[in-house]
Amino acid sequence: MTDSITTETADVLVVGSGIAGCAAALAAARDGATVLLLTKAERPDDASTDWAQGGISTTCDSPEALKSDILAASDGTADPDAVDVLVENADSAVEDVLFETLGIEFDETDDGEFDYTREAAHSADRILHVDAATGTHILRPFLNHVDEHERIEVRQDTAALELITHEGRVHGVVSDDQPTGHPIFAGATILATGGIGALYTRSTNPDDATGDGIAMAALAGADVADIEYIQFHPTVYDGDDPFLLSEALRGEGAILRNGTGERFMTDYHPQGDLAPRDVVARAVETERQATGEVVLDVSPLDFETEYPSIAAKCHKRGIEGDEIPVAACEHFLCGGIDVDEYGRTSLDHLYAVGECAGTGVHGANRLASTSLLEGLVWGLRAGKDAGGFEPQPVDTPILRDSDPELPERFAAEKFTRLQQTMDEHLSLERKPAEIARASAVLRRLKGEVDAYIRTRTARDLYELRNASVTALLIARAASENTESRGCHYIVDADDSPAEQLADD
Repeated sequence: MTDSITTETADVLVVGSGIAGCAAALAAARDGATVLLLTKAERPDDASTDWAQGGISTTCDSPEALKSDILAASDGTADPDAVDVLVENADSAVEDVLFETLGIEFDETDDGEFDYTREAAHSADRILHVDAATGTHILRPFLNHVDEHERIEVRQDTAALELITHEGRVHGVVSDDQPTGHPIFAGATILATGGIGALYTRSTNPDDATGDGIAMAALAGADVADIEYIQFHPTVYDGDDPFLLSEALRGEGAILRNGTGERFMTDYHPQGDLAPRDVVARAVETERQATGEVVLDVSPLDFETEYPSIAAKCHKRGIEGDEIPVAACEHFLCGGIDVDEYGRTSLDHLYAVGECAGTGVHGANRLASTSLLEGLVWGLRAGKDAGGFEPQPVDTPILRDSDPELPERFAAEKFTRLQQTMDEHLSLERKPAEIARASAVLRRLKGEVDAYIRTRTARDLYELRNASVTALLIARAASENTESRGCHYIVDADDSPAEQLADD
């Protein structure tokens, strides 16, 4: 019971420190709430926002045009009402937070105008950016601003382990501030825990993107949506220490070539190198299998001058010349915890924003440079809506930490098993039999983890628990969806992936 351990309260509790979590905390504090922001991160680059390269989309041409592009990139599966929320609030959110509050200096042309760029599946130059490291240039000043706000406390290196629930309402979380858990009660709880990249061997996400918010919400009974739609980015360095090669490179003229030097994307889609991400990712992998490799040819660009941060990463890895070897790599979860237009979940007083949330904006495939915008818009809306509720402490079970610690590599080895399962069976292309095989392996893994976690409160075990729960949810959703759309691509058991994509 809670009377044997220390507890605390906050009007609004935010879990996660990316752009969505910071926006939610800021909006709640502006409305007079006391806000506690918990984050596993110890540095800004532990948050996915810090890794975002391309930029943030605007509606500088028109909201209707951006909406049309989002719907087209999603293969017609995005929720039009959710997209309306995004495009109608886009410019006011950017103006309020990024310009007026944070003073972000986006790249400009020699004439002093914004240097809007274009990425895949966009019909216009509408993306604000800073070099190709936009996330870094937004998140770091945002974190500083939030940390200095008098109504917000930021607590780093702190993980939420469980949601506290009672009769369909979420009352806060149990954190790992104490060995047997530390209850934090809140009037409203906002999950902004990011993505699931750690479920795969190669990802553009930080290593701690273990699906924590999704798993905690699902275990508490919240609905999830579109979780089978996992976007793989087509241009990630194909080597040790992978890194993202921003879609802005292709937007400005970089070209994909196969192992024979041929430009191939026009064989797969009328938009060529700027086709939707799911199409390009599958084409890249098909050409890698057929010709041995795919490279991104940056010779049409003034690469060193226009993209110094990416060029520096290339030099660090010994990549010289204009051709950079690339492969598809896990990048973004298009669905997540099912939420409405204010980030409200199916559980009372629980919100979700950012990549862990399934707003309906992305459907089966996300349009480039909409993730930062979605996190900003929904973060502000959720934070404003979450104020005004009183914390109500309830009885909370004490987590047990009675058994000896497990071997140092125990959780890491189990995680490797999970990642191999996801890589082999729930990756870029999927077969029904392989999805079923993955489900069986993941069920056994979760059973093992549950047995160990009953008497141990180690963070790495909880992350493994969360990853296994999220992976099982993905496998279940994939098995129930028999239609290939966007990122969820079913391969006929009798055909090779190359034959399937060529038939399209």
